[in-house]
Amino acid sequence: TVEGTEQLNELYKLLTAKEFQTRMQGVVLLLDYCKSSSGLITTNVVQIFDVFVLRVQDCNKKVKQKALEVLALMVPVLGDALHPVLVTLVGAVTDNLNSKQVGTYTA
Repeated sequence: TVEGTEQLNELYKLLTAKEFQTRMQGVVLLLDYCKSSSGLITTNVVQIFDVFVLRVQDCNKKVKQKALEVLALMVPVLGDALHPVLVTLVGAVTDNLNSKQVGTYTA
């Protein structure tokens, strides 16, 4: 739908922004969409998570930590819909296990 396309465009715009605060807004918006429009997310899971994985590996520790925290909340909501992106997600999360940042490691 047109509304769904607009939502996705806004999400991509926020997740790929230069400013870290805007990227964090995108991560939070993704969680909101998972809760309120899960069909939109599951239908476009590969395209969305291609961008979201970049936030899990973000150079800004606050964005990375927020993305990891949000991911933990999204997994139960999206469940089996994450199957196509599981390998990519596991790789991105595993890279954070060696983090010296306590918040990132904990998330």
